[in-house]
Amino acid sequence: MSAGGAFGGNRGARPVPPEKGVFPLDHLHECDLEKKEYVACLKSSGFQSEKCRHFSKKYLECRMERNLMAKQDMSELGFGKEDERDPSEESNIKIDNQYSPSTEKKKIAA
Repeated sequence: MSAGGAFGGNRGARPVPPEKGVFPLDHLHECDLEKKEYVACLKSSGFQSEKCRHFSKKYLECRMERNLMAKQDMSELGFGKEDERDPSEESNIKIDNQYSPSTEKKKIAA
């Protein structure tokens, strides 16, 4: 018999987490709205992610604000000055048969 674990692993070695990519799951659904806006944008744009970068940025910012991932400068995550948008410019994205809050704000302001 070998000295390894049940599935052939080495019991003595400690696992080393990767530097990036591991962060807590959003069990409390704190960033669900941002996630749904991003997914809805992807679906409506034919999964052309470059058209939904502002939603992706918003989602990552939400996760950082709620300590669901390490805080980083957005430029380190691939976002630059050209990715900064006025929230009032966001497109009307339908989420689960409801419009996004940015849409509702536009309706109220009009």
